[in-house]
Amino acid sequence: MIGLPSKLAVLPIPPKQLFFLALIAIAGLGMLVSGCGGDDSSGDDVARSAPSASDFPSAGGKTIEQLLNDQTPSDVVVSPAAVVFETGKNRYPFGIFNVDRSQVDDADVALYFAKSPQTPVEGPLPAEVVSLETKPAYRSKGASGAGEASSFYLAHPSFDRTGPWLGVAILKTGDGFEAARITPSPVVGQYPNVAQVGEMAPKVSTLTPEDVGGDLSKIDTRQPPSSMHDDDFKDVVGKKPVVLVFATPALCQSRVCGPVVDVAEQVKDEVGDGVVFIHNEVYNDNDPNKGIQSQLAAFGLQTEPWIFLINKDGTIQRRIEGAVGVEELRADVEQLKQENGL
Repeated sequence: MIGLPSKLAVLPIPPKQLFFLALIAIAGLGMLVSGCGGDDSSGDDVARSAPSASDFPSAGGKTIEQLLNDQTPSDVVVSPAAVVFETGKNRYPFGIFNVDRSQVDDADVALYFAKSPQTPVEGPLPAEVVSLETKPAYRSKGASGAGEASSFYLAHPSFDRTGPWLGVAILKTGDGFEAARITPSPVVGQYPNVAQVGEMAPKVSTLTPEDVGGDLSKIDTRQPPSSMHDDDFKDVVGKKPVVLVFATPALCQSRVCGPVVDVAEQVKDEVGDGVVFIHNEVYNDNDPNKGIQSQLAAFGLQTEPWIFLINKDGTIQRRIEGAVGVEELRADVEQLKQENGL
């Protein structure tokens, strides 16, 4: 599970362009279910499906404060693992933590959102638990060890206007329910410069082994390096469907980059025929002090990791911020292939 931050992490970019990274620095890990992380793991993100909405209190036209006052206050911290949200349906990954920074990895939880303190609450939106585990053959060194994320919660709220929203999480307990505010609350439409679905992907160049004399450590901090460096993005975009992964496994602020690259490796091997997979690191010369690479800047990114699924005509079909499991990415790649006649 993603760990509780001591502070929000940011990428080292010019002050006027800074925004806080909600993907969370790991405080500690725990396996989600028995078998997760073991050598017999299937590698699919089968953890626990979302509980029923009927298991949670009805919003019933209440405001956020009324909803909070109706429940026992919780001591847990609920933090999102993404910051870029749009109007319409959104992918909303998040983590839950105790005050001692330990993880809560087995909660029955639902989210509720409101446009303002005065407007009625929308919800409940029950969350599933998603594993970041892969099959052993696709795990990098250090994966599933101390400092790496192993799972996360995922909900899918819909926002019908831009601007700030208020959020509350309600957790089911043996005695009833507890409520906690979501911190920070989502701000919809705050980062419009991130390359969007339907737009043409920026035609950037990515480094290949030939560019670094075959020394993959110069373009990949994963151990061992990923297999996603054979093609230069500018040579294949607009010609073939592409899965472009922005992540830095060894230097990741959020501690989910390594698992996400592992997930991409497994999906590439299992269903990636006909699709070009490319992994691009985050920092110039793999040095956080030298700022982010131009490829991320071209896509409008200042957080990590990100995955872009791009059609063979060069348009962005889907984008994913933060953690993603094998099953979700596999389904997205299968959809990419289907829509591109593969």
